[in-house]
Amino acid sequence: MKYGIVAFPSKKLQDLANGYRKRYDPHYSLITPHMTIKGVFEANDKEIEQVAKAIHEVTEKHSPFELNVSKVSTFAPITNTIYFKVTPNEEILSLHKDLNEDFFGDPPEYSFVPHITIAQKLSSGEHDDIIGQLKMIGVDHTEVIDRIHLLYQLEDGSWTVYETFRLDEDK
Repeated sequence: MKYGIVAFPSKKLQDLANGYRKRYDPHYSLITPHMTIKGVFEANDKEIEQVAKAIHEVTEKHSPFELNVSKVSTFAPITNTIYFKVTPNEEILSLHKDLNEDFFGDPPEYSFVPHITIAQKLSSGEHDDIIGQLKMIGVDHTEVIDRIHLLYQLEDGSWTVYETFRLDEDK
């Protein structure tokens, strides 16, 4: 089964992202807006119990973190993906490191760029038409994230929460 680890932003930021995702993201109906902390990996029923235990141990070492979204950006020309850029901070980078180095699954394929996708799988023309508009509109949002989620993929391609882990507020 396929799994991943994400942080869900507040409903306010999800609603803003979904305003764009409805039109520009074919994955809109499969998963709510999120920041991926560990990309897709595979595990069986026995392995996922070990993964969940390991995530719990990691979250006990990490405190809630600030999620600051300050601009719209793109991964073009590598992919025509447009996203809300999350300002990297020590807490986010450290959590990502602990859940990706010497952890279950393969190491990440790309360098970690914290973000919330708002458009993907666009043609070059579509991408070029909307990126300028979205950058001008911009985004400015800050909140505190106090939990992360282990998700799994259902047969229809959608993702749902397997388990939620609170970050340790005493750290």
